Amino acid sequence: MAPSNFGYSVREAGHHFKRNFGTCFGAIVTIFLSLFIIGIFVMASALIGSMVSNVENQVTIQAFLSDSADQTAVDSLQTKIEGWDNVESVTYKSKDQALEEYKETMSNKNAADAVAALDGQNPVPASLVIKLNDPQQVETVANKLMDDSSFKSVADDPNDISASVQYGQQTVEKLFNVTNIIRVIALVLVALLTFVAFVFINNTIRLSITARRREIAIERLVGASNGFIRGPFVMEGALEAIIGALLAIGAIEVVRQVLLPKIANSLQFLTFELSAGTMLATYGLLLVIGVVIGLFGSAIAMRRYLKV
Repeated sequence: MAPSNFGYSVREAGHHFKRNFGTCFGAIVTIFLSLFIIGIFVMASALIGSMVSNVENQVTIQAFLSDSADQTAVDSLQTKIEGWDNVESVTYKSKDQALEEYKETMSNKNAADAVAALDGQNPVPASLVIKLNDPQQVETVANKLMDDSSFKSVADDPNDISASVQYGQQTVEKLFNVTNIIRVIALVLVALLTFVAFVFINNTIRLSITARRREIAIERLVGASNGFIRGPFVMEGALEAIIGALLAIGAIEVVRQVLLPKIANSLQFLTFELSAGTMLATYGLLLVIGVVIGLFGSAIAMRRYLKV
């Protein structure tokens, strides 16, 4: 569409809005519903991703140490592990700290009785708590730790080194499998919904073009170029897409401000936090998807009417 044709295209698109409000309204509603569904799913995927990230960030490796381990050797091992790839931090947890943590975590009566029955003894070993930059590398780092000779010399059970390293192998594997499946499903469904929206919008715009096929035929007879004929329809599709996208953004913002806090209050054990950057990126994505679908939907719908 040439710049000189831009003003004409905008005017013609506006006139068609007035003359055929029902058809244009149908296109806007179709775009709104499609983008609203996509936006809700993107927002839900972001929420799930945030929850999963919180869980992944809690994945750590605990390396249990022998009560007789030399503290100098432990400090040397801690420094060594801190230099490994994918290791974010290594924290030393003493026997007393481990027992206090056990008391706080196991708050039921049986656990309290068990601690009282120790009669001042502390069977809980000291440990090194290893936090990773990439939680999915937990098994790699754990295996490296178990193969390390320095750790074997201070491990709580040197005869069964795997018993001195705890990271919930089966739980971690299940978690990563589930999160990977969720991410793949999210991408597939967003792509599918975008395609469905494109099909619906294309068909809606094609109906609009069919209703004006006589205008197109007359313009062809008087020698109008394809760009001149296409311009108003492309602009119309873009305007409908922008209006539909803005309505979808407004509806999603209402859901975020009104409905999401109520869900968060009902499920306080889960995290329902979406950053402003995430929401702006989501809204920008919806606007871009809407405009692209509107432009391409109009252009493709016009092809059959512009063949020589």
